[in-house]
Amino acid sequence: MDRLQAMELFLAVVEDGGFASAARRMKQPAPAVTRAVAELEARLGVRLLHRTTRVVRVTEAGARYAADCRRLLAEIRDAEEAASGVQAVIQGTLTVTAPMLLGAVHVNPIVLEYLRLYPGVDARCWFVDRVVNLIEEGVDVAVRVGDLPDSGLHAVRVGQVRQVLCASPDYLRHAGTPTTPQDLAHHTVIAAAMSVGSEWRFVKDGVGMRQPIQPRLTTTSNDAAVRAMLNGFGIARMLSYQVAEHVQQGRAVMVLRDVEPPPLPVHVVYSEGRHASQKVRGFLDLAVERLRADPVLQLP
Repeated sequence: MDRLQAMELFLAVVEDGGFASAARRMKQPAPAVTRAVAELEARLGVRLLHRTTRVVRVTEAGARYAADCRRLLAEIRDAEEAASGVQAVIQGTLTVTAPMLLGAVHVNPIVLEYLRLYPGVDARCWFVDRVVNLIEEGVDVAVRVGDLPDSGLHAVRVGQVRQVLCASPDYLRHAGTPTTPQDLAHHTVIAAAMSVGSEWRFVKDGVGMRQPIQPRLTTTSNDAAVRAMLNGFGIARMLSYQVAEHVQQGRAVMVLRDVEPPPLPVHVVYSEGRHASQKVRGFLDLAVERLRADPVLQLP
């Protein structure tokens, strides 16, 4: 089999997470896809994929090779388009991930605008409160909150958010407003996905502080924590974008503002660097522009 075709089939397996689904998408017999990957592994002398009866996962070497394949195939497409003198039609499937609430409220409108601009593109949105592995799970672009590890991915900073404590006005009327982190020992605490643990961290005059907490409610769903807070159950630590609308409309009140930890950066993350496909570049340009103009992400 042609080596470039084998690379395309290998990438399809990585992105779809299986041989059968890759074969269907690429309109190839399943044995041909299996044989193409086996030939690549034999030529390279390394295992690219871990195969079990239930799942296919990319190896570390396979992830690096997949990134190189994406770059090489994108360069070939660009070269062919330049040589033909024909403007490329942007098409294909774009996969985007972001935290659940950030994705639903702030990223999804950008995806819809992008799809209207490029009718040849379909989109898959993974709005989940976990860190998605872009290469292993075949994701093109991620919007991430927090400091980034040195992962070899490319990132563009588009804003920042704060870690805030908030409660409903009704709760504060009957329970009082905390003025120090120590006051939290006498309040009902809601621990959300971002703050599950036995303590919350604060900063006063540049000095870090840790306050033990005993949550009455612990949930891995940020949305559930926000709803409990709005219903007057207690005080929750959330990211500022998660409660911005409720604060603006008076349904929630921020407390202990003078001891907030430093803001967390927001980045658009992608794996292909300057060799990103036109499909990805088009979304990156739009997302960076729109997110940098989003007041919720441009906090002082």
